[in-house]
Amino acid sequence: MGSRSKFEAWKCMNKFHCCVNLSPQPHYPSMTRYPNGTNNQKLESESESKAVFSVIGMTCSACAGSVEKAIKRLQGIREAFVDVLNDKALVLYHPAMVNKERICEAIEDAGFQAKSIDEESNDTSSQICRIHIKGMTCTSCSSTIESALKTIHGVQKARVALATEEAEICYDPNIVSHNQLMETIEDAGFEAILISTGEHISKIEFKVHGILNDESISAIEHSLKALPGVETIDIYPHINKITITYKPYMTGPRTFIQVIESTGSGCFRAVIFPNEGGRETHRQEEIKRYFKFFIWSLALTIPVFLTSMVLMYIPGVKHVLDMKVVNMLNIGLLLRWEFSTPVQFIIGMRFYIGSYKALRKGSANMDVLIALGTNAAYFYSVYVVARAAFSKDFEGSDFFETSAMLISFILLGKYLEVLAKGKTSQAIAKLMDLTPDTATLLTQDDEGNVISEQQIDSRLIQKNDVIKIVPGAKVASDGLVMWGKSHINESMITGEARPVAKRKGDMVIGGTVNENGVLHVKVTRVGSESALSQIVRLVESAQMAKAPVQKLADHISKYFVPLVILLSLSTWLSWFLAGQLHAYPKSWIPSSMNSFELALQFGISVMVIACPCALGLATPTAVMVGTGVGATQGVLIKGGKALESAHKVNCIVFDKTGTLTVGKPVVVTTKLFKNMSLQDFYEFVAAAEARVNSEHPIGKAIVEHAKKTTEYHEQNHPLPEASHFVSVSGHGVKAIVKNKEIMVGNKKLMLDHNISISVDAVEMLAEAEKLAQTGILVSLDGEIAGVLAVSDPLKPDAKQIISILNSMKIRSIMVTGDNWGTANSIARQAGIETVIAEAQPEAKAIKVKDLQSSGYTVAMVGDGINDSPALVAADVGMAIGAGTDIAIEAADIVLMKSNLEDIIIAIDLAKKTFSRIGLNYIWALGYNLLAIPIAAGVLYPFTRFRLPPWIAGAAMAASSVTVVCSSLLLKNYKRPKMLENLDINGIKIG
Repeated sequence: MGSRSKFEAWKCMNKFHCCVNLSPQPHYPSMTRYPNGTNNQKLESESESKAVFSVIGMTCSACAGSVEKAIKRLQGIREAFVDVLNDKALVLYHPAMVNKERICEAIEDAGFQAKSIDEESNDTSSQICRIHIKGMTCTSCSSTIESALKTIHGVQKARVALATEEAEICYDPNIVSHNQLMETIEDAGFEAILISTGEHISKIEFKVHGILNDESISAIEHSLKALPGVETIDIYPHINKITITYKPYMTGPRTFIQVIESTGSGCFRAVIFPNEGGRETHRQEEIKRYFKFFIWSLALTIPVFLTSMVLMYIPGVKHVLDMKVVNMLNIGLLLRWEFSTPVQFIIGMRFYIGSYKALRKGSANMDVLIALGTNAAYFYSVYVVARAAFSKDFEGSDFFETSAMLISFILLGKYLEVLAKGKTSQAIAKLMDLTPDTATLLTQDDEGNVISEQQIDSRLIQKNDVIKIVPGAKVASDGLVMWGKSHINESMITGEARPVAKRKGDMVIGGTVNENGVLHVKVTRVGSESALSQIVRLVESAQMAKAPVQKLADHISKYFVPLVILLSLSTWLSWFLAGQLHAYPKSWIPSSMNSFELALQFGISVMVIACPCALGLATPTAVMVGTGVGATQGVLIKGGKALESAHKVNCIVFDKTGTLTVGKPVVVTTKLFKNMSLQDFYEFVAAAEARVNSEHPIGKAIVEHAKKTTEYHEQNHPLPEASHFVSVSGHGVKAIVKNKEIMVGNKKLMLDHNISISVDAVEMLAEAEKLAQTGILVSLDGEIAGVLAVSDPLKPDAKQIISILNSMKIRSIMVTGDNWGTANSIARQAGIETVIAEAQPEAKAIKVKDLQSSGYTVAMVGDGINDSPALVAADVGMAIGAGTDIAIEAADIVLMKSNLEDIIIAIDLAKKTFSRIGLNYIWALGYNLLAIPIAAGVLYPFTRFRLPPWIAGAAMAASSVTVVCSSLLLKNYKRPKMLENLDINGIKIG
């Protein structure tokens, strides 16, 4: 934005001016909202108040959109502008209807921290770090970690996702470090592994060959720190490893290698350290660890099981097992004690550690339930051993098999669970694997001639490098085509199946495949800045975000474990007292037990079967799989909240240009009304329109046509300079070119400036409207100089998509800034009945709010730039069209292929995902509601059926695995059958 601040841009925008080269974050013009029955004129006459808020936790424009949407839905808000770069929000409001406290509450409800700026004595900076967490078992664990992190001074926001096993923390690096955050997680009883320390920070590790002593380490560190963009340097001399975090747009890994190797008179050689990190590696380690624990536990449990339940029925073996060692202590009991003890205290140590640290923090989790249940069985059995050893007539049953088998089955369940959970994040793993391992780096002279080629590791690519892409190879990084022609298959990124033609000046995306032809590409984005990294980060963020429906599960889980412990104790006490008071016949007690032991088994069964793991996994696993499937379909869904809103949509508001139409307008007719050459005419038009930076499709079409007409060449025939440029939002532009005032725009622009429109010009406009063309008037020094007719045809599948939406009982409305004639013509072709034309951005948003007040759940489909006010106001904003800035669009859902059919896919996928979430909750809650009474022995008086604790443990583990597998079924998602009959599924204009 240059030297102008975003708040200055906002002021400028309110005067219907448009600043050039604004920040890529969309801005959201004024939208007034009044409650029913309010006197609007009275409110307008009241003095408005202005407040600036500090908003902590925003990381991208999607966050800014969420904050702005939350504020603007309040009654009495006149304007809200969110500055994501400076973590601030400017709000104009009517103090009679809303106050600062209520605005703060709305921002906090959206998931961010807010304070009025005048309440803060010091400005705070913020940084995002992501940490992988090992050892979480249920939502109680994630809640414990969240609470611990939020109590740290300097932490602004923390969220922990059970399904992804990650924490995302927004903190002030001036107050607290990421190492302190990791220590806090470890103090809570979990293992923490740092993933990243910033949104736009890259990390690389080098292995240095050579002797690293204190002197050389100091020299290397000093040299590296002198480089611009270097953030942190960590040196590990014992393994010859150097870790560097840096800003990829300022420096790069090859520079680091040069600095390291030039230090110490060239006695060092640096190479990229073998990759040992990554989410998938940690997941595989966790799977191996659980498998190892389960195998050892099983090996020790099988003898316990055999001696207690199988071998005792074999006459010869039974005699050996019953042989007395001391008094009533026999060999079988002694063997069970010896085999079950390492299972309880060595393999089961993780449950003791987890429960101790959870209880120390004042919470209870699954580990507490397991530790209580297994300890009750084990130590009662030890009591039986002691009594048998010191008594000559004691007869009692041990429960060693209960504790050992319970731990074995729980470990089996956790192994199957982490195995299944690993598959929920396969979409991210596939995206991350798209980048090729190597790239061909070109060295060029000043004239652009290739001097040499070099094969390098793709992680060594830096900004402004020129790389060579041969046919069949993957594009190594985002960049600009400098030489060559080819077709690129972008389906792995955008979901678009058709190869896209690329030539000099076109952008290419890292991870896509070059179909034919050789390309020389200048790298523009690397590391965390690349489109692929942004998409991965967006999907990861979506999988971290909690759906509103998950709040219910988190609330239940908070009280669930203490309630289960209470129920377990009540069950044991009820059955024990009933036995002591002879409230049931002695025949109910198995021959191998007494009333205390029967009661103890019922109590343990209740404790272990009612774990809330399945409840905690119901939503996040479904959201993970749903958003992952969406990414592979070219539909980026930004988290559970977007899914929850999308499945309720019953009204869709469409923009026209680029949404319902192809979005590639062309000038089809030009008519002059002044005595001047066509070349001179278009020279004026191009000079004015080019000043807009060609962001609007129609403006771009006019500039391209003008360039062809004037044989414009940037070096040989530059366009004249345009001064005093003004963009009138929704109407056109005006400027001074060659000392003449030129206006290019619609009829309203001319009438507002008292420019008379001739009858011939009016007739030409009317004729263009009948043909569904947009008429553009051009005036010079207050007189109409000519009329342009611009045609933007309807997308071939638009009519069928609208028809399908009608069959789904979803209302379709078109809102456009174009004239009524063109709008009505396009709407008739598409089959849309309700049309609003000549609408400025604010009017689109107001229409969305009117529909919401009428009871509709509204989705707005637009390009994400001019339609941003409506995208923010809608329940679900859908940005159609994707580029390399995909991750910073302020929409809830991004349709990357620009195909209208993806609207239906997005809604259908949201319905399927949310339906799966509902099914998961029914299973998880229903399982507990059904299983707890059975475990407590409700059926025992009638059927003599009871659940032994080890079977209860197996059932508990099976419930979690079932919920995860239920979510995994979403991976089989297929596009709706109603789309299979489309004649054309999409269109691509080269």
